[in-house]
Amino acid sequence: MQLKLLSLQTKSTLFLLLAIVLIIGFLIPYQTEMEPPLLPAVAKSTFVYKINIDSLEIQYGKVESNQNLSTLLSPYLSPQRIDRIARESRSVFDVRKVRSGNKYARIYTRGTDSKTAYFIYEIDPIHFVVYDLRDSLRIYTDKKKVTTHVKHAEGTISTSLWNAFVDNNLDINLGLKMSDVYAWTIDFYGLQKGDRFKVVYEELYVDDVMIGIDRILGAVFTSSGKDFYAFYFDQMGKGEYFDDEGKSLRRSFLKAPLKFSRISSRFSRARMHPILRISRPHFGVDYAAPRGTPVVSLGDGRVLEVGWHGGYGRFVSIRHNTVYTSTYAHLSKYAAGIKTGIHVQQGQVIGYVGSSGLSTGAHLDFRVYKNGSPTDPLKLESPSSQPVNQKDIVKFRETVARMKQELAN
Repeated sequence: MQLKLLSLQTKSTLFLLLAIVLIIGFLIPYQTEMEPPLLPAVAKSTFVYKINIDSLEIQYGKVESNQNLSTLLSPYLSPQRIDRIARESRSVFDVRKVRSGNKYARIYTRGTDSKTAYFIYEIDPIHFVVYDLRDSLRIYTDKKKVTTHVKHAEGTISTSLWNAFVDNNLDINLGLKMSDVYAWTIDFYGLQKGDRFKVVYEELYVDDVMIGIDRILGAVFTSSGKDFYAFYFDQMGKGEYFDDEGKSLRRSFLKAPLKFSRISSRFSRARMHPILRISRPHFGVDYAAPRGTPVVSLGDGRVLEVGWHGGYGRFVSIRHNTVYTSTYAHLSKYAAGIKTGIHVQQGQVIGYVGSSGLSTGAHLDFRVYKNGSPTDPLKLESPSSQPVNQKDIVKFRETVARMKQELAN
């Protein structure tokens, strides 16, 4: 009897245990699906100059005056190793072009036996050269990730384009780009108070820091009540600026051979010479500008003369075609490579403002000759370049409509 009771109790216990096991086995999958177990967090690796520095240290610096690659590396590498780096770097980056003010970084191993693993020199805010000093030497260039932000700006002229940008706390480099875009269509020396502009442009950012202005996408400059539009449009892989009718803003000649100066004397048949004190013709335009201001060629052409030209001092003459010739006088010096017979391009620097020859102060005496006769540079008419291709006209009109809306807003 006792054996039977024991057997029944044992069976009941076994059945109970089995039931518990089945219930747990039935519930566990649902619990796992509803609340997955927490996994340990995986640390995100740190990359600088596209190099994983998780197990390394980094030290930043800036090249000081009279420093070069050798002086920067001498505390960490032997003279023999530095000499090898300089020799093998020639095909990648000329170490003689290391400039004061540019940034560099040294990446090194941790511990008492620390060694320099990488040395990075920033060529500019975007491009850099890497010297991989681990084991065998490896040298290569790379660039940082650049992001583009579209920005808007506007202003009204009170005295000059330059002051309009200063007064509105705008980047003056945007003003320089605007003067380039409108170089063939707007006389920035003849602006009037109340003239205004609106512009849509791109800013470049590296590591969330603005490093410069890329390009102007669209602009409208209102001068003397007339709207001058400019739209960037890419066709056949080349971007150019056109007005709202599809005509190119590029002309055969620039409006002026230098930027942000003032006209101190205009074209005249009779002008009192400031030094000779006699009345004589002045067949040019004088632009007063600081000594050393770059002077550029009015258009494509071939240099006819470079040298001292009597009262004109240092002098350059350029023939642009069978009709037009331009001259540049009183220069302080010539640009590198400028000599008689070479071909120059529109906008190429040919010299720098000075006061050589018969001159009372720093300025450029600029003249234009049409078929050998002097003509007023400020009244020079110049034909436009090729308009938008007809096959691209629909796409161009869409660009114009979109950009006009942005400018209006």
